[in-house]
Amino acid sequence: MQLTVPQPLGYYKMSDTVLDPVVATSGSACFDLHAHLPDGVEVKCYTSQNNKMEQTVENGELSIHPGTRYLIPTGIIFDIPQQCSVRLHARSGLSLKQGLVLANAEGVIDEDYVDPVFAMITNISDAQVTIKDGERICQAELVYQPNFAIMPLQNSPAQKT
Repeated sequence: MQLTVPQPLGYYKMSDTVLDPVVATSGSACFDLHAHLPDGVEVKCYTSQNNKMEQTVENGELSIHPGTRYLIPTGIIFDIPQQCSVRLHARSGLSLKQGLVLANAEGVIDEDYVDPVFAMITNISDAQVTIKDGERICQAELVYQPNFAIMPLQNSPAQKT
């Protein structure tokens, strides 16, 4: 059974140079988000020793060092429908060919988050990788979440005899 979300996923672009999210093909399960890396932007990152740093974008490119985690800006703010979330996933080509994965495995953006979206990227390869402004950095999907309740139970299934 397919559930229909009552309203579309809206988004705001933080500047005219931000690329729109794109559904690549009619059979795509997700839509692509792009890196928004204009010159001079400071990108937050954490080294493998958990030291917080900032790296400046130069010539529309950002060098992703091995073992370092980066908050890559997308320049997008979502207007997520009620009872929905947006889930960010790694792009398989970036993961396989360049070793770039989402540091948190899957990013979850709740409906009440109204700030710019970042892809938390880490380089699991041994080589430095370059990300360019406008490059597809992750894929995302709109997920419907029905209302539910969480309640304590008296006995666990293992305790039943």
